[in-house]
Amino acid sequence: MHSQPVLSRIRTTCAQLPNLVFAVAAFLPFALLILLALGLLWGTGSARAETANTCNGTSLVKQLAASNPQKLAEARAAAAAAPNGRGLLWKIEKPGVAPSWLFGTMHVTDPRVTALPSAAQAAFDTAGTVVIETIDILDPVKAQAALLTKPELTMFTDGTTLNELLSADETKIIEAELARRGIPLALVSRMKPWMIAGLVALPACELARKADGVEFLDIKIANAASDQGKQLLGLESIGEQMAAMADLPMEFHIQGLVETIKLADLMPDIMATMVDLYLQGEISQIMPVILAAGPADMEQDASGYAAFEERIVTMRNHVMAERAAPILDAGNAFIAIGALHLPGKQGLVALLEDAGYTVSAVR
Repeated sequence: MHSQPVLSRIRTTCAQLPNLVFAVAAFLPFALLILLALGLLWGTGSARAETANTCNGTSLVKQLAASNPQKLAEARAAAAAAPNGRGLLWKIEKPGVAPSWLFGTMHVTDPRVTALPSAAQAAFDTAGTVVIETIDILDPVKAQAALLTKPELTMFTDGTTLNELLSADETKIIEAELARRGIPLALVSRMKPWMIAGLVALPACELARKADGVEFLDIKIANAASDQGKQLLGLESIGEQMAAMADLPMEFHIQGLVETIKLADLMPDIMATMVDLYLQGEISQIMPVILAAGPADMEQDASGYAAFEERIVTMRNHVMAERAAPILDAGNAFIAIGALHLPGKQGLVALLEDAGYTVSAVR
């Protein structure tokens, strides 16, 4: 009896794909890799009580502080070791060039996130050029048409089905979670695993806001730039972002799907954690805190994060730094990208410093 509503939701999701794929690539750690892949689909059988305006998650930081303060201290120590792990807004300077700005975003619709901090708003207001990861998301019809020329990025096109790639235990886990949401596995069995994971990953409140057409932060920034007549540029194409996902081994995608489903009931708390730490500018704390508070086997499972980090974060950091250079050399730019791209020895802040720019956090 769920077939027609499910098909309708899948069609809706596919129509929104260019906007939603953008959200995969820039903020979340591997255990949450799929969280923002396809943010409109959710099952009618969901038992969660969230609505479009209410998220019921509790920050894992608060939970750890009460239940295991030592683990929280260890997570914070690990985060402190990451270069440039604190702060959302960075000033970029070079002699003889007007300063520019680098701002870390989170690709969600939470109104606390979509309201720019005052310093970031001031930087945006003065900038003549605004840059986001990809401007393809602003023309969904065109972007969807481009993606349809490469269906192998999102679907099995060689006759393979997901069932053939799963163990009996994995099939049972995935089938049960999809059934809870009124989605027969057979209906989506030709989708790539990361696409299916997007059906179950986000908390209901975030899904509902997306379904209602609420803009996530990057879209809001881009539309404001267009409305104000600023030059709007992108650092990547949506095809490049999709290809980055497709480049990861199939075993990795299967692991990501299974882990995402195992974490389904924890997702509201994970989202609350990410939002709270993001708003505090504590970007490098996000993954250590989630690992510390997650299931006992989560840290072992997270060994695959290195592959994700290399292809989805690090390699793209280098591409974005290279493409940002001529924009920064022109000066007066506001570059807004997923906050996960900022920290670390190969994060954008460090790469721009290596390229000769002076980059300083704006507190």
